[in-house]
Amino acid sequence: MNFDIAQQIVALSFSDSYLEAREKFLAAAPTSKAYRCSAEGPSGEALFTDAAYFGSADAKNLLVLVSGTHGPEGYHGSAAQLLFLQAKLHEELPPSTAVLFIHALNCYGFAWDRRSTAEGCDLNRNFIDFSKPMPPSPEYEELDEFFVPADRTEEGISRAEAAIAEYRKRHGEMTYRSARSRGQYTKPGGLFYGGTEPTEARLTLEKIVADFDVAARDNVVIIDYHTGLGPYGYGELQCEQPSGLKGYERAAKIFGPSVTLPDLGTSSSVNLHGTQDEYWQRILGDRHTYVALEYGTYTSSRILSDEHWLFRYRPDAVDSELGRQIRNATKRHFYPQKPDWNEMVLWRAHLVHRQALEGFRSRS
Repeated sequence: MNFDIAQQIVALSFSDSYLEAREKFLAAAPTSKAYRCSAEGPSGEALFTDAAYFGSADAKNLLVLVSGTHGPEGYHGSAAQLLFLQAKLHEELPPSTAVLFIHALNCYGFAWDRRSTAEGCDLNRNFIDFSKPMPPSPEYEELDEFFVPADRTEEGISRAEAAIAEYRKRHGEMTYRSARSRGQYTKPGGLFYGGTEPTEARLTLEKIVADFDVAARDNVVIIDYHTGLGPYGYGELQCEQPSGLKGYERAAKIFGPSVTLPDLGTSSSVNLHGTQDEYWQRILGDRHTYVALEYGTYTSSRILSDEHWLFRYRPDAVDSELGRQIRNATKRHFYPQKPDWNEMVLWRAHLVHRQALEGFRSRS
């Protein structure tokens, strides 16, 4: 491809704000259905999750593309969805296949450059069955005050880092990683808090699924765009524990041996509670294949800590100069806005999109 054309595609795909991303998406998919969020944006603007459907209404095969599960990770997800539309892949679908775009699922987090939802929940830990006992998290509870220390002075942060280092030394790296990010349901304002009930964003996803009759399909492939784990610019196709080995095998058949699974020790992630895949597994079982397309950015243990400190201890300062500095750092961590990163992640997304569609064709 011509270098100038490649640069133009990247520029057209990426945005610098939620509002810009939504404007571009609606221009590319003008028949989208809007789902309004009860929260407002930083300037009091209305926020929406938008869903666009292309293909036969009763297509047995459905590709679902989800952006913005984790707020600022939506910058890439939105760009990837726009690339799909710019490439006109939705205009080449056979009658048996359709595609559903879900743009800015956590539109509040996207607009505020906050990974969490308006309720302060990690949406990708919020899909547990709340009618059952919530998963215990004693390891996280032991470390919560150090993960998000109330004291942000140099002394307070040093004390927290020392406590975490001691825990890692005593229990090992895998136990530490699991304790930190698996998901917890007892410490509101803490890292990876899954909540005590379905969030508004989760209910929005469930409404979209019902409106577009997703559960009636024979074969559903879900690509959920994420950023923040793994090598810089590399797009890892992660499967989750709810689908198990069978889900991994379905994904590997479509996307090849680069697919990973925590249970096999191949993933940059650990097993998590309440992921979106848990929802898809509940409603579709073996009729679905879920992958999180996870792009590496930077390594920093402070980004999430600072963001959670802001909303946990200084909600009055969220839109102050300090608050904007912290939120902008979160945005830059999950969306580097570097030319090399932007181009790397888009071309990987384009490959994954084509593989997903080819997987449907091979089954027909």
